[in-house]
Amino acid sequence: MSRLSVKNHDRDVAGYRYIYPVISRRSGGLSIGINFNTNNACNWRCVYCQVPDLSIGAAPELDFDLLASELADFLQDVLHGSFYQRFQLEPKMRVIKDIAISGNGEPTSVRDFAKAINLITRVVERANIAESYQYVLITNGSLVHKAEVQKGLQIFNQYNGQVWHKLDSATDIGREGINHAGLSRHKQLENLITSAKLCSTWIQSCVLGFASADQGQGGLIDVQEQQAYLALLAELMQQVSLQGVMLYSLARPSLQAEANMITSASMDQLNNFADQIRRLGLTVKVSG
Repeated sequence: MSRLSVKNHDRDVAGYRYIYPVISRRSGGLSIGINFNTNNACNWRCVYCQVPDLSIGAAPELDFDLLASELADFLQDVLHGSFYQRFQLEPKMRVIKDIAISGNGEPTSVRDFAKAINLITRVVERANIAESYQYVLITNGSLVHKAEVQKGLQIFNQYNGQVWHKLDSATDIGREGINHAGLSRHKQLENLITSAKLCSTWIQSCVLGFASADQGQGGLIDVQEQQAYLALLAELMQQVSLQGVMLYSLARPSLQAEANMITSASMDQLNNFADQIRRLGLTVKVSG
């Protein structure tokens, strides 16, 4: 039996199709992951992505009965079974910190997204988790304009859920180079505004660099990229309230073609950038 750690995010480690446990560096404990994108398909292709055989596309049809039974079984194993002992979690990590809808692609691309959110919250309620936990949706936000996604976020908000909305660059060249996303600045801002109006929203940003300056973009290590990012945040804050910003860098090796081209940010670089964001009046959480 493998030991869980922040560097082991194997989606198959517990033997389920949709459910996987993660020791989350951002949450500081056990995160119960829910993976809608079992086909490893996403509408973006981020250069730091750790998903193997990533393809462009949407999540497949959900088996709602299987999702419900897997989530119920796993919660019982964690709450009343031997899960913590089998996976050798140290005592301080033996607490459910969040239930995170993330996985191997963009989760909001699944059909009947709102139905899935409703099912998950019902199953979790029946489990009677004693400790305080957080619902989290980790998303690139690109599909938040869809009525079905907005309906799901409204349900999420009723359960005090949080959206962790990706923002790795505020420039056209950065979005294309880092996320391979054909998204304008206007649309990016509009998506963030919509998300924050519907549900409590954190921005999550991967701070990285590129090994060669002639690759066309510098990532958020680059000063010009940082200035564009800060300008977008300032504009965003004039229209909505944000929970804050989560900054992190590379924790696990990328499985994309650009893996040998990208470099991690140091803690000094992360903290210096965090200080600039805090001057705007936002809360910032930093993890290496």
